[in-house]
Amino acid sequence: MAASRSRGLPQTPRARATPGGLILTGDLGQLPPLDVYQAGARVWIPNSDTVWEGAELVEDYVGGNAIRVTTKNGKVVELEVKGGNVGLPPLRNPDILIGENDLTSLSYLHEPAVLYNLKVRFCNHNSIYTYCGIVLVAINPYEELPIYGNDIIWLYRGQAMGELDPHIFAVAEEAYTKLERESQNQSIIVSGESGAGKTVSAKYAMRYFATVGGSSTETQVEKKVLASSPIMEAIGNAKTTRNDNSSRFGKFVEIHFNDNHHITGASMRTYLLEKSRVVFQAAGERNYHIFYQLCAARELPLLQDLHLEVQDFFHYTNQGESPNIDGVDDLEAFSETRSALTLLGFSESDQMSMFRVLAAVLHLGNVNILEGGNPSDDKKDEGREGSHISRKDKHLKLFSHLMQIDQAEMGHWLCHRKIVSTREVFTKPMTAEQAQAARDALAKHVYACLFNWIVEVVNKALESSIKTHKFIGVLDIYGFETFEINSFEQFCINYANEKLQQQFNQHVFKLEQEEYVKEEIDWKFIDFCDNQPCIDLIESKLGILDLLDEECRMPKGTDQSWADKLFERCAKWKHFAKPRFSNSAFVIRHFADDVQYESGGFLEKNRDTVIEEQMEVLRTGQNKLLAKLFTEEAPEKKKLMVPGKKLISATPKVGTVTKQHKRTVGSQFRDSLQMLMSTLNATTPHYVRCIKPNDEKGSFEYNPVRAVQQLRACGVLETIRISAAGYPSRWTYLEFFQRYRVLCKSKDIKYNNMKGTCEVILHNFISEEDKFQFGKTKIFFRAGQVAYLEKLRADRLKECCVLIQKRVRGWICRKKYRTKQGATQTIQRYARGFIARRRVYHMRRLQAAITLQKHIRRWMCQVRYRRLQALALGLQCRARGLLARRKYLQMRRNAAAIVIQRHIRGWLARCWKARTLRKIVVVQCRVRCFLAKRRLRHLKKEARSVEHIKKLNKGLENKIISMQQRIGELTKEREALKNVHNELNDVRHQLELVKASEMEWKGKAGRLEILEAELEQLKQALTQERDEKMDILQEKDRLEMLNKEEKEEKDKFIEEIGKLKAELEQMDEKIEAEKISAEERLKKRLEEEAAFLNQEHDQDRNAYQKLLMEYHVLEQQRDSLERELVMKGGSNLAGEHHRSLSNASTTSVVSASSELPEDGDGSETSVALILKLQQKIKELEREKGSLERRLEEAERDFEDDDEDGRGSGGIDNGSERKAVSSPRRSNLAATRTRDNLRLQELEMENSKLREALNAIRKSVAEGEKGSEGASELMDQFVALQEELERRREECVQLRGVLANQTQGIKSVANASYGSDVDIINEDGELVMAFEAQKKINRQLEDELQIEKSRREILGEELRQEIDRLREDNDRQQRLLALNLGKGPHTQSEAILQHEIKRLTSENLDLQEKLDAMTEQARKYKKNLKVLAKKLRDTGGIDLLTIPEVTAPSAPKTTNGVVQPSATLGPSIPVVRKMEREYMGMFEYRQQDEAIIMRHLIIDLKPKLALTLLPGLPAYIIFMCIRHTDFINDDDKVCSLLTTMINSIKRVIKKRHDDFDTTVLWLTNTLRLLHNLKQYSGDKAFQAQNTPKQNEQCLRNFDLSEYRQVLSDIAVWIYQGVIKYVEERVQQMVVPAILEHDAILGLSGQKPVGMRGRAASVSREGSLVDSGGRTSVPGTPGAEPGDLAGGSQRSLNALLEELSQLHKMLRLHGVDPQLIGQLFRQVFYFICASALNNLMMRKDLCHWAKGMQIRYNLSHLEEWAREHHMQEAQVTEMLQPIIQAAHLLQARKTDDDVQSVCEMCDKLSSFQIVKILNVYTAADDFEEKVPLTFIRKIQQTLNSRPSQSQTLLMETKFSFPVRFPFNPSNIRLEDIEIPESLNLPMLKKV
Repeated sequence: MAASRSRGLPQTPRARATPGGLILTGDLGQLPPLDVYQAGARVWIPNSDTVWEGAELVEDYVGGNAIRVTTKNGKVVELEVKGGNVGLPPLRNPDILIGENDLTSLSYLHEPAVLYNLKVRFCNHNSIYTYCGIVLVAINPYEELPIYGNDIIWLYRGQAMGELDPHIFAVAEEAYTKLERESQNQSIIVSGESGAGKTVSAKYAMRYFATVGGSSTETQVEKKVLASSPIMEAIGNAKTTRNDNSSRFGKFVEIHFNDNHHITGASMRTYLLEKSRVVFQAAGERNYHIFYQLCAARELPLLQDLHLEVQDFFHYTNQGESPNIDGVDDLEAFSETRSALTLLGFSESDQMSMFRVLAAVLHLGNVNILEGGNPSDDKKDEGREGSHISRKDKHLKLFSHLMQIDQAEMGHWLCHRKIVSTREVFTKPMTAEQAQAARDALAKHVYACLFNWIVEVVNKALESSIKTHKFIGVLDIYGFETFEINSFEQFCINYANEKLQQQFNQHVFKLEQEEYVKEEIDWKFIDFCDNQPCIDLIESKLGILDLLDEECRMPKGTDQSWADKLFERCAKWKHFAKPRFSNSAFVIRHFADDVQYESGGFLEKNRDTVIEEQMEVLRTGQNKLLAKLFTEEAPEKKKLMVPGKKLISATPKVGTVTKQHKRTVGSQFRDSLQMLMSTLNATTPHYVRCIKPNDEKGSFEYNPVRAVQQLRACGVLETIRISAAGYPSRWTYLEFFQRYRVLCKSKDIKYNNMKGTCEVILHNFISEEDKFQFGKTKIFFRAGQVAYLEKLRADRLKECCVLIQKRVRGWICRKKYRTKQGATQTIQRYARGFIARRRVYHMRRLQAAITLQKHIRRWMCQVRYRRLQALALGLQCRARGLLARRKYLQMRRNAAAIVIQRHIRGWLARCWKARTLRKIVVVQCRVRCFLAKRRLRHLKKEARSVEHIKKLNKGLENKIISMQQRIGELTKEREALKNVHNELNDVRHQLELVKASEMEWKGKAGRLEILEAELEQLKQALTQERDEKMDILQEKDRLEMLNKEEKEEKDKFIEEIGKLKAELEQMDEKIEAEKISAEERLKKRLEEEAAFLNQEHDQDRNAYQKLLMEYHVLEQQRDSLERELVMKGGSNLAGEHHRSLSNASTTSVVSASSELPEDGDGSETSVALILKLQQKIKELEREKGSLERRLEEAERDFEDDDEDGRGSGGIDNGSERKAVSSPRRSNLAATRTRDNLRLQELEMENSKLREALNAIRKSVAEGEKGSEGASELMDQFVALQEELERRREECVQLRGVLANQTQGIKSVANASYGSDVDIINEDGELVMAFEAQKKINRQLEDELQIEKSRREILGEELRQEIDRLREDNDRQQRLLALNLGKGPHTQSEAILQHEIKRLTSENLDLQEKLDAMTEQARKYKKNLKVLAKKLRDTGGIDLLTIPEVTAPSAPKTTNGVVQPSATLGPSIPVVRKMEREYMGMFEYRQQDEAIIMRHLIIDLKPKLALTLLPGLPAYIIFMCIRHTDFINDDDKVCSLLTTMINSIKRVIKKRHDDFDTTVLWLTNTLRLLHNLKQYSGDKAFQAQNTPKQNEQCLRNFDLSEYRQVLSDIAVWIYQGVIKYVEERVQQMVVPAILEHDAILGLSGQKPVGMRGRAASVSREGSLVDSGGRTSVPGTPGAEPGDLAGGSQRSLNALLEELSQLHKMLRLHGVDPQLIGQLFRQVFYFICASALNNLMMRKDLCHWAKGMQIRYNLSHLEEWAREHHMQEAQVTEMLQPIIQAAHLLQARKTDDDVQSVCEMCDKLSSFQIVKILNVYTAADDFEEKVPLTFIRKIQQTLNSRPSQSQTLLMETKFSFPVRFPFNPSNIRLEDIEIPESLNLPMLKKV
């Protein structure tokens, strides 16, 4: 058999093999040139601890057998070079290539490079995934990472493999995308050793498919697929020494998809369950999880009958002595397992049966088998060998009870076995050891059968009746295993890995060949070592498995005899060997390593025998589940399933079959493996290799020895070797030119022929043409050539740097010399000036000393003279003062005597006058008293004549008395208020007195000064008269001395005042500063509180809008399901009633306002009844009000008629009065009779309506007993009914009182005068007195009401003033109380805070007034513009054209008539000049509603709408609503609004992809909503209305519920607009923001591997043809700047798209505030998408790209400023991505930690650390980010409060939308309907 096969790859020598494994030297045959091995070159050398170690060459290598290197520790080592240059140590890659996403992008491909790159990514970058060509290498971090959320899933959705960082989701997306595009079955093969994370990786892959391939129906298939994982983990996973959740079986899960690529079902196949774990566990391990879950849940009532104990009690669960797992709660896991079982269709009985079997297995392990025969048997058996079980054995009894079998029979066959010979059958007892082995075999067999049954049930639950289109398989299989002792399990596992490795090699070759053929490069066949001989050794005829089955069929076959046959018959195979020191073991040379297997136990495990009698006991029991497990299978069911059909467990169920037909475990596994390989070969495979980094399960700890073992075993190094054998490095022509442009001269560059330019570069620097090849679109390099080019590039850049440094250093030296020269001259100049100034200083000091001496001597003489002079003047002053004071005292006494005399004489005159006045008053009183008594007697006589009037008007007197009492109360209240007012006036008066006294004091002070001045003048005059001239001179000198002293004192006072002013100014400044700081703190606090309140409001609004969005999604799903049912049901559904948008009832709209979805016709009917009930109640209230008004009018008419009668009686005579009053009374009686009859009829009708309403109420209550909303409405109805009854009773009582009063008056009159009642008013006095009394009463009432209202107003003002004063007083008292224990500084602060609060409140009031005045000024300006436009139009000026339609709040008007749009032509006049006065409403017939809505909503095209007034349909609909309100037709308005709402929903659902239509109806919906608010009559919305608009408000209808419905519809349409815009810009974000390179020369393109990103240039617009010529569209001649032309187009496309969207929104008249909110959401989406992609793309995280991104974002900011969106905080949404760009550009040293954290306040800690981890240096000259810097950043960020725990920004997040009220100033009466709308049925009223 051939040991190698020819493969189509470029010819390269093979790698050499060493005993330590595969060592890939150099570039695997493509040896680097010797000139690379120079002094300082970095190489790898072997190391016993770390496998490989970095070193540097000490000297150049020119040949020889040795080479000297220096390790990192400084140790010099001499290495032996064997085999010529082939033995040279491997070279290290440049630093720029370290940490790459794809291992194949490394220039030197060998084992040390792979190990080091994985270590850097895992330990330094915390990246657990790495590509290795087509393989994803996953390293188990032993830590939960936030990289598996739904946001990560949707980030990878639609991204090609290699676009983002490596991830298991990228592999899943690649498989799902190929399934969609190529319609081929896919498979994902996950392999690795135990503890490497295979199960988790497979779980995440299935989760990805369940998320992106979610079914459109609610079948819960995805949940079932995911629910199978906890079940399989419970029954198939266990804790081992290497892994806490190790899968002890292999499985292949197929996820089925339909034609729409939605999941329809799944199936599962299992392989080689580790049954031995059921009965045995090594130290530190556990049994399967399900046993421990049952023991943890033993206290549950469900499991009480199982008699379970703690896990340490059972033999099958306590052997490992490690019953617990850290961080795992078995009870909680049991609950999760039960939930999954229920979801997958396991009934309660099935679950209980399964738990009974599992508990029975545990009890079986505790059955105690004793040595010796059974004591109850005959004595002849006592001496025989055997075993027995005690009849009192508790666990055997429990086992039999749980399994429902015979205890004695099972106890017998557990200790005996039946032997069948040719002639007889006899029973043979077993020893205790044999019996225990049989017991364990039974336990293993029962568990295996139960496992297979569970898998079968799971597969049935995952089945689907829908036809399967294609499937994706996920294979979770064990990796290559080798232990100290390897047995049958390891043999099967390694056999499976041999098959998988063969399939992997074939697939890798296939991909390599396809790539070379596609690029049309030269290649030839090579010889490649294949592992087919090893597979043939195992599975061929007379191979290992065949010989094993043959030996198992032998009656006396043993393991040793089988081993002897292997040594004899397999010695010819090269992959088989016999160990030197063992006769029972054999060695197989696998692809990964040589493995020695011990033959002991192979036959027993391959036979898998169970005693047939034990099986028969179980089969004949009463347990139905056991009957299912052990029933013999039909022969056709034993056949293996064909791939692609419905799959079951690959391990068939074991039944009771005869020995000659029983299949061995090895043959079953071989057949199932063949079926698996057939399935995989029919699919497109994808590979995931899981690596276990260490055996201690340490978080992010890397053991290179363990890693290299697994890399060799799982085929990763094989992929590297195959890639290195060809051309692993691949560049597009443009990428290569951008990277290595520095290596060519400008004259060699041909921008229109990139291929030719690249050929020139390569031919100039690489002489061997075999090192590279040119393809159609790429350049292919051998291994090591990219590193060589990088070295050349670095050398060239170094030369350029040296040249630049030379020039710069020369310039710096010249600048330093000139600086020193200027400094020297400056020093000299300043020194000479200093010397001259010092000489002049000495000269000036000498002259000053002489001058000082002169003046001092003069001053001393002056002082001596003045002292003598002052002494003489003082004596004269004192003597003259004494004489003057004596004379002044005498003059004062004389003046006082004159004043006393004057006052006494005046008092005597006043006393005489008072006595005279009193006497006069006494005389007047006596006279007036006499006159009053005479008048009183006269009045008493008159009073006696009207005594009967007092009796008739007792009620009136009582009323007057009550009114007088009320007047008294009001008078008391008035007195109290007057007292308060007087007190306030007293306070004010006292304040005025104090002010007046202060003014008087000031006046007296001034008068005093004047008097003093006059006195001084008198003194001077007296002195002039009495003294001589000398005395006058002396007095003058004395006054001068006094003036001088006063002047000195004044100067002192001025100085002190200056100091006090300075201190006061300092205090003022300090107070002002404290005031400013306090205002700032207060402002900041208010802003924080306002922000918090806004945030809470936004959260509530956001939650409501999310619920609304979910409601609309559910509604759409319901509509789609109804359509599907209609399409599928056909005639079966013809008789059923289906609700459509056209026949939906009014209540369906009303119910939407309650934020609840429509549940069906029942709820709509109940809500309709309730609404009708409310309407009937309103009608009854209106009828009641009208009846009351009519009753009042009737009473008023009666009083007026009575008054007219009495008035006429007082004027005419008796006969005439009788003739006139009798017909009036007859008419009045008739009118009363008619009114009474009508009242009775109305009361009867009212009672009937009440009974009908009660019946409706009972029916509603019975129909919705459980409805909380219905009960609440019923309570409201009952309350309204009680109120109605109470008011009706009041009316009845009032009528009764009125009737009694009238009847009482009539009865008194009849009793007194009989039939001659008219004689009472014979002379008219009674009527006149009554009328006079009524007028007096009315006048008193009016005065009382006026006085009451005035007093109330005054009292309210006084109360407000008192409250204000009390509040000020309280504040002052609180301030004083707080400041009593504080220091002066604290008190001043408190006073300042009080003043600041007061000033702040005043400022806010002033600000509100200013805003109101500003708004009013804006309106006036707007009106002024409108009037100016009118004037211009009146003067014959043409209409002005407007490029864009502005918001509806500022329409154009012409002659008072609205002009809707600048695009409106003269042939379509929307609004014309009024010819007559209109009411602003449209009249229509109700049967025309459907036609109106079809023409106005459904058939309206956006192009036509652009030519109309923005929101014209909304205005028309509102004017129709006004007409229904005008005629007060409830049914009509409900029908109109319902039809309108359903029509809008229908249009939006039908044309949701049409942006113009969506925006059109968003505008009209909001305009209608604003109109309903503006004309609702609510004062809050009438602030800007004109008087005419206030008159046009709705009078009869309250449409607040419909306003809520319209608001919900507007939110729904807005969300649709947001979704549309996000879909439009989604594909533009990454090219425009991240990939757009507008700044030339900053490209950081790095080498890429097999997983390199698809040419970004093609997406940006630059194309490469087959000849390698690069063409940029739109540029006939290529220039250097044209390379960015295609890139610029992506950014321009995004800006143009945003501008177009903005233009359409403005054209349709969307409110500017809403446009700002919309673009705020769009910019957030742009930021989130860009930032998420940036963090997941390592190739973009470098300094140059940060600058490019910031430049690109500046264009978006400029666009936002140009469109005036600063107020909407649109650019604030870009802060996270802007800060990420700044982070890429920032310095990253330990000193910059704090500044970086402060700069990135909008980024979470995970995001900052992620960007720093993936940051890579674009060149060798740039330093890497040190790990210490990242650690310090993490420590600093941990102190952040309430930081986000997510890595990615949520792209699905939406801000709550607000619809600000925007009233319209368009007059409704000016609106006309254009003919283009085709609405002739509407008539303007």
